[in-house]
Amino acid sequence: MKRLGTLDASWLAVESEDTPMHVGTMQIFSLPEGAPDTFLRDMVSSMKEAGDVAMPWCSKLVWSGLLGRLLAPYWKIDKDIDLDYHVRHSALPSPGGERELGILVSRLHSNPLDFARPLWECHVIEGLENNRFALYTKMHHSMIDGISGVRLMQRVLSTDPNERGMLPPWSVRPERRRGAKGDSEASIPAAFSQAMDALKLQADMAPTLWRAGNRLVHSVRHPEDGLTAPFTGPVSKINHRVTGQRRFATQHYELERLKALTRASGASLNDIVLYLCGTALRRFLLEQDDLPDIPLTSGIPVNIRPINDQGTGTQISFMIASLATDEADPLARLQSIKSSTRRAKEHLQKLPKSALNQYTMLLMSPYILQLMSGLGGRMRPVFNVTISNVPGPQKTLYYEGAKLEAMYPVSLIAHGGALNITCLSYAGALNFGFTGCRDTLPSMQKLAVYTGEALDELEKLVLPPKSRPKKARGNKSGKT
Repeated sequence: MKRLGTLDASWLAVESEDTPMHVGTMQIFSLPEGAPDTFLRDMVSSMKEAGDVAMPWCSKLVWSGLLGRLLAPYWKIDKDIDLDYHVRHSALPSPGGERELGILVSRLHSNPLDFARPLWECHVIEGLENNRFALYTKMHHSMIDGISGVRLMQRVLSTDPNERGMLPPWSVRPERRRGAKGDSEASIPAAFSQAMDALKLQADMAPTLWRAGNRLVHSVRHPEDGLTAPFTGPVSKINHRVTGQRRFATQHYELERLKALTRASGASLNDIVLYLCGTALRRFLLEQDDLPDIPLTSGIPVNIRPINDQGTGTQISFMIASLATDEADPLARLQSIKSSTRRAKEHLQKLPKSALNQYTMLLMSPYILQLMSGLGGRMRPVFNVTISNVPGPQKTLYYEGAKLEAMYPVSLIAHGGALNITCLSYAGALNFGFTGCRDTLPSMQKLAVYTGEALDELEKLVLPPKSRPKKARGNKSGKT
């Protein structure tokens, strides 16, 4: 049995009918050449017949004590998993295009997970045009974060197109790290012991965290310092209450296009991603006459998981940066974003690694308290939108000979943040997943299109004519 960490347990505390806290991945495969008509049916049958279900797929939640979710939640191995329930086979209506796939994934992602079972589902979706199929997998955020989710799915796939008899995702065991500690006992005494250890660590880190907090307070009083603090963004259309239904849209760009812009502008890849998203949001809000006078801010998850860590809990920190949506000039907007992210990185780098988890809780506690108290979407947000950039595998991968064409992240939203934009790199491409509230953002798919137009515009501004793409390559978007 394994106790949940504080940040993992916080995702359970804010779970509600309108804000299910699961994340997902949509993978698109092309069928192997000469695949029989029964290929997918046989694949699903094989997946369901897997006798061994590994961690974390075999874990279900148990709560002890009178305070339920707030006291000593832990993972317990479910020895009787119903794979017929967890593994599902669906088909798209004709013509089986990107739009039909987006509609289905939006509907599947809107449904909450069953807390009496292990917190995951896998949907094999056939009928996608051009001889393709999709795999949509979702897991609760208390179980997994974006980085560990990508690594978990990557372990399943192969670089060999001829490999067959492959295990399903839930049967692949994580690699044991040398010197890794065993799971702590899930009991009240163990919880008390861990709490005392945490208090000691927090006492040791108190001066460091105090200085970090003072820098944030100073930046509120002196915005010219360039460090973007929590609660400094405006209230906009994307920062109200949300309902339970979701919209999902995608966009796909060749990485080389974006890297050419980083070289020409001196920006990082993350800066270019923030620029595309900020520019799209500026246009989207202008069209709805809802663009605030002060810039929107972005909460940016930062991976703090060691490269060789195969664990699946949440191991992220956060920084906040300006999206410069108040800047009408594109180049001035990019420069403002570059300056903001540079100051945010400098602020985070002043913290020792041992203090990052405590700092993350310090930074995220107002956000979590807003959600738990019912104030989310009813007051100024901690930040306006979450924008993540998750590194993925760069080699072409296969499952049972089916080529993985693209993979898109499907994320979560909450009250006060009706939009989440997560990017995932794979095989020389960067894939954007836009997850939004169906009722709050009825035209959300425009954001995917606007990022493409923002990319075209920036190329014209910073690239010499000979370096510009002849056409907008790889600008596919799936809409709902």
